[in-house]
Amino acid sequence: MSTELLLAFIAFAFVTSVTPGPNNMMLLASGVNFGVRRSIPHMLGISLGFMLLVAAVGLGLGQMFQRLPVLHDVLRYVGAAYLLYLAWKIAQSGAPQSRENPEAKPFTFIQAAAFQWVNPKAWIMAIGAITTYTPQDGFFSNVLLIAALFALVNCPSVGLWTVAGSMLRKWLDNPRALRAFNIGMALLLVASLYPIIVDTGTF
Repeated sequence: MSTELLLAFIAFAFVTSVTPGPNNMMLLASGVNFGVRRSIPHMLGISLGFMLLVAAVGLGLGQMFQRLPVLHDVLRYVGAAYLLYLAWKIAQSGAPQSRENPEAKPFTFIQAAAFQWVNPKAWIMAIGAITTYTPQDGFFSNVLLIAALFALVNCPSVGLWTVAGSMLRKWLDNPRALRAFNIGMALLLVASLYPIIVDTGTF
């Protein structure tokens, strides 16, 4: 991979990772509700799960969507249903130390990694990385390089949202303010369903 292509890919990875999407909305909410330290498994799960998704797409999984278009519809609607469930959980959550919600806990590493496989933005990013930035010469090794680099760029990029959420905690000490914030995050997560429900032909 040439230096120019490598730098272009790093820029692509950063922009796609740091812009709003389901992962970043959930990390912002997690930063507010649980702080940075307790959200670290969530961040690492996103990056590792996404790295495996990119590698799988590069090694042939992406071609399955071309051969079996019905898989695209299955992914869209499973992803939409799961995002609605997550939005409901966020809207219902309160401060983890509150009596009304003593069992609140952040996403685990496994949950965050598994979510990438039904996250429409993650699929768009993975397919874009493989089709645009992966040279055909030495394709196998380039796929692994792209997947690893994407994870390295992705983790600190999504972490910015967790840090931003943590910085908001002191302004959201009031339970009503926190509830309003969580409902707002849930609505934004629901809004991210638009490209899933409306078939844009991305996959």
